Amino acid sequence: MSATPPTVVPSFRGRIGCDARSGYYAASHRYRLHLALSCPHSLQIAVLHSLLGLDDTLPVTLLPAVPDAPGGGHRALRPLYEASSHQHPGPATAPVLSDDWTGTIVSTHTPDILRDLTRRFGGHGPDLHPHGAEEAIESVGRLCELGITATAQRAGRSGGAPAERDAALAALLRTLDMIERRLASRKYLLGGELTVADVQLWVTLVQLDTVHRHHLDAAAVHRITDHPRLWAYARRLATYPAFGTHLDLDGIARRHHAHCRGQEAAGSAVQIVDWCAYTGLGEPEPARQPG
Repeated sequence: MSATPPTVVPSFRGRIGCDARSGYYAASHRYRLHLALSCPHSLQIAVLHSLLGLDDTLPVTLLPAVPDAPGGGHRALRPLYEASSHQHPGPATAPVLSDDWTGTIVSTHTPDILRDLTRRFGGHGPDLHPHGAEEAIESVGRLCELGITATAQRAGRSGGAPAERDAALAALLRTLDMIERRLASRKYLLGGELTVADVQLWVTLVQLDTVHRHHLDAAAVHRITDHPRLWAYARRLATYPAFGTHLDLDGIARRHHAHCRGQEAAGSAVQIVDWCAYTGLGEPEPARQPG
């Protein structure tokens, strides 16, 4: 079975508001992101951060690929968790958006962080979370989590019954078929412009190839590969520097092997995308001003 996150997942749900009355409001160099690029949630945030060009506004602290604290957390994050929740019982996990002014955590909730980075800090960058697309972006997030990641994990579960694994694989393929059809008529998932939905899907596809396929049989991986538009889309996004330069393939592998308790299957020998060949080779996606 593929690696799973810690059983106790801490959650902080602060939001960045419009002005000082909001408590947490957008201010240059006030906040910091703590990311482990081997973590899919952190990778989503890192890609979005680069697309928005926030290096000079919101600094990033990179964490080790493999969590180094008991329970699956990061030792470096423990002071933030303790300051934010006295004797916090869960692991100190990434990603974290922290407030340097108070030394506390604003949020650990990836969808909220993605939206706030775009809406509160991305005013001069591309409109990656356009108004009116909220429901569609949330739907893509659920599709990635339930239709791809969860079904791939069930399909590769070594202790599961064959019928259950077959049903999970069928559900995964139906999801990929639907996305394949959608990409037949559009450049990006929601249309002609890049959005957060593409960041979510791309990271999910990276995980499917670099983590989950290792627990599937070869025939299953070949069926997953048989979606040419989908994987061409994944390769194209990998050539955008904001995507490909954040790929820590070695870190993803080490994190997977550190936490995985399942058995490798024949699918581990069937690579879907040669990610190394596509990272950082293309032109950056042209910036699009909001509005």
